[in-house]
Amino acid sequence: MLSPRIEHYALIGDCQTAALVSIDGSIDWLCFPRFDSPACFAALLGTYDHGRFRIAPRAPSPRVTRRYRGDTLILETRFETPEGACTVTDFMPVRDQLADVVRIVRGEHGAVDMELELSPRFDYGSTAPWITTTDGGALAIGGPDSLRLAASVPLELHADSVTCAFTIHAGEERDFHLTWAPSHVPMGPVPDARFSLETTTRYWSEWAKQCRFEGRHREAVVRSMITLKALTYAPTGAMVAAPTTSLPEQFGGVRNWDYRFCWLRDATFTLLALLEAGYHEEARAFREWLLRATAGKPSQVHIMYGVRGERRLHERELPWLPGFAGSAPVRTGNGAHGQFQLDVFGEVMDALHQCRKRNLGAPASGWTLERVMIDFVEDAWERPDEGVWEVRGPRRHFTHSKVMAWVAIDRAIRAVEEHGLDGPIDRWRALRARIHEQVCREGYEAERGAFVQSYGSKHLDASLLIIPLVGFLPASDPRVRSTIEAVERELTRGPFVSRYRTDPAVDGLPRGEASFLLCSFWLVDCLYLLGREDDAEALFEQLLAVRNDVGLLSESYDVDAQRLAGNFPQAFSHVGLVNSARLFESGPSSGAVSRRE
Repeated sequence: MLSPRIEHYALIGDCQTAALVSIDGSIDWLCFPRFDSPACFAALLGTYDHGRFRIAPRAPSPRVTRRYRGDTLILETRFETPEGACTVTDFMPVRDQLADVVRIVRGEHGAVDMELELSPRFDYGSTAPWITTTDGGALAIGGPDSLRLAASVPLELHADSVTCAFTIHAGEERDFHLTWAPSHVPMGPVPDARFSLETTTRYWSEWAKQCRFEGRHREAVVRSMITLKALTYAPTGAMVAAPTTSLPEQFGGVRNWDYRFCWLRDATFTLLALLEAGYHEEARAFREWLLRATAGKPSQVHIMYGVRGERRLHERELPWLPGFAGSAPVRTGNGAHGQFQLDVFGEVMDALHQCRKRNLGAPASGWTLERVMIDFVEDAWERPDEGVWEVRGPRRHFTHSKVMAWVAIDRAIRAVEEHGLDGPIDRWRALRARIHEQVCREGYEAERGAFVQSYGSKHLDASLLIIPLVGFLPASDPRVRSTIEAVERELTRGPFVSRYRTDPAVDGLPRGEASFLLCSFWLVDCLYLLGREDDAEALFEQLLAVRNDVGLLSESYDVDAQRLAGNFPQAFSHVGLVNSARLFESGPSSGAVSRRE
């Protein structure tokens, strides 16, 4: 077994769920039928005994290369052996009814002895299936789930797995079609693999062509946009933060969280990435999801939701899974879902502001909901909260949270000033000024020469890099400039920025975590807004260099181990990449404006 590295994996998906395919030809993570469903392959977080679907040469291959086919989500892995070479093409057709994984093996030259192993383990690797024969293949059933493997070669059935051995010669193709369905639902005929490949190629290629970004980093932007599309739950428009759970932020540690949900904190940056790339349909769907999910009493707004807007995301541990690289516990659900985070109201208001600014249109009920949210912020903005990083320590007056409360009020004022909507603008202007004055007084530590993590603290926090990005103060303001320079000096190793210096008294967890890639992209933006364009671009290029071989980023980067860390691929990292690349194409910066103005 390969020493596990997050870089070894590539993503395939159908815009409702996704799979991670290892460089050794093994699908080690897949949840059916949704991103947040229990996994049927969970080897990613355990061992091969926890479920996988592998197709690879029988003998170890001395050379493995892979790529996505053009601007698609179709993965091609080429294995070269002394006897020959073959390519395994993996994809998930964008779903019509049932969920499918298609794997096609093509001989390139010579002859390669291949082997297949299908070992489903339903409910996160805990349930071995009952396997029987079916027309042209095998059927695995475990409780509510069933998987059918149709193959163009004979299969050998075992008690809880399916195997086969075959030789692929130059010019030959063998296809394997894995279909999931509820165990009580008949599956129907097996779709034609070549037809599925053609339609999937056409779907992604045509979608990618809509990207209107034409700058120097187009390849990286298009790959990131495809990744973001793959993380979108098509029926509702929600976008999950990542398709995985419990990939560690600190190897061997306990910072292992379930990211298969949609965070409100991601809203504005995600919408900006979609809108500026020309994907208005996806942006509109995400906005409608946002309005539905947050409907109701503002006091009951959650920081994250399920892909259909579910609110109860109870956290539990799965003790039978040892975790990726021994990082336990493995968790499903997320206990932070019920936290109070003041900043989310600013994110929602800013997201809807960006939609108005770009003429995306809005339902009549949208402004009514925003008015109710602003009423709540007026009453709640002086309360302590858990903050953007979801600390599990005591609530504090986090400076970032207060800045985002200012953003909420500011965007409401601009809705009146710029779009003719109704509201008590004089009262809001007075409140905006009051919040601004308090943040500048309580959130800025003069002796430190920087805005700090929370009122009364001396700790830095990379979340404060958003101060110029949201228009609270310009990057050229001496207090902002000195904060950016302090983050560069104290929270940065090479191009990698840490969120903050971890402290159990603050976040309630053991010290240590990898650097957070989104914060690194925020630093890129801030340097650019300061007029340090060359430094910003050099930093951006260093960040691009840590993408894996197929252009994917996780949440974090472990500088000491020199490897990606955290859930993968991470939407927020790719959103940061897209927005930084877009900033470079906007022309020289005066350092006096926000990129979200």
